[in-house]
Amino acid sequence: MTNKVKIGVIGTGHMGQYHVNVAKTLSDAELIGIYDSDSERASQMAEKHKTSAFSTVDDLIKHTDSVIIAVPTFLHHEIGKKALLAGKHVLVEKPIAETLEQAKELVDLASKNNLVLQVGHVERFNGAVLELGKIVTEPLLIESRRLAPFNPRIKDVGVVLDMMIHDIDIVLNLVKSPVKYLSAVGTKVVSAHEDIASVILHFENGAIANISASRNTQSKIRTLNITQKDVYITLDFSDQEIELHRQATSDILLRTGEIKYRQESIVEKIFVHKDNPLKQEHEHFVKCILKETEPLVDGRSDIQTLEIAYRILKEIHKN
Repeated sequence: MTNKVKIGVIGTGHMGQYHVNVAKTLSDAELIGIYDSDSERASQMAEKHKTSAFSTVDDLIKHTDSVIIAVPTFLHHEIGKKALLAGKHVLVEKPIAETLEQAKELVDLASKNNLVLQVGHVERFNGAVLELGKIVTEPLLIESRRLAPFNPRIKDVGVVLDMMIHDIDIVLNLVKSPVKYLSAVGTKVVSAHEDIASVILHFENGAIANISASRNTQSKIRTLNITQKDVYITLDFSDQEIELHRQATSDILLRTGEIKYRQESIVEKIFVHKDNPLKQEHEHFVKCILKETEPLVDGRSDIQTLEIAYRILKEIHKN
């Protein structure tokens, strides 16, 4: 493919508008146009970003090489399948689909037709997460916290599929071992779905992950802490910063009438190339289409992530 990749964006809501904003800046791609079920919004967005507003999904798909799908989850399968059957590459927002069966069908369609199907787990392209993959070798314990205030725009899914799925995806790709069993609890606070959830994953290789997510916390916290035999790793998603803590010395001081413990640690700060993760995601999508690189995570991994998310939801509902 010698010309620029022609991209269309389907859905221009909260995430869709960010996709439009990034897509028009890509050097190896051209934003052909957008579609939104709200034609007035589509016209306004098209005028703002100097692109075309298409009247139907089919018409937009016909004029592109690839589409970015940023519509409500229940439409992911329908529109994704339509695009893949038309021979178009697809970047679909997470979760990939409503059900495992739908997800598997999309992955199989993409594979069968030699098309790129990428799921919008934008945290994969956080500079710190990309660097983390080079550091983590044998995690023993992973502790993840993703907490934020409630955002009323998310109405169709709970905190597990809205927020926690990012961390499930990251943890599974760091541990690289099947989940032996899991335990999970959650509760509704302000919506019809679970707004707070806490999960413990036990892996076959002995690793343990403790994942907490909340969309009813009055502060934004997004951290990941990893214990390995020789190092303790801390990551802050917001600052895109990584620290490695290594114990240097420890001893007990005996003094008259008191016992004190002293520990000295060496702290290493890892240089992280900081860029817009969504832009990194788009650039990776385009490079995969141009066959300049291999997908960061394959479709089977996305199915596994969704499968664990639904196991968590089943456990929450049971409890």
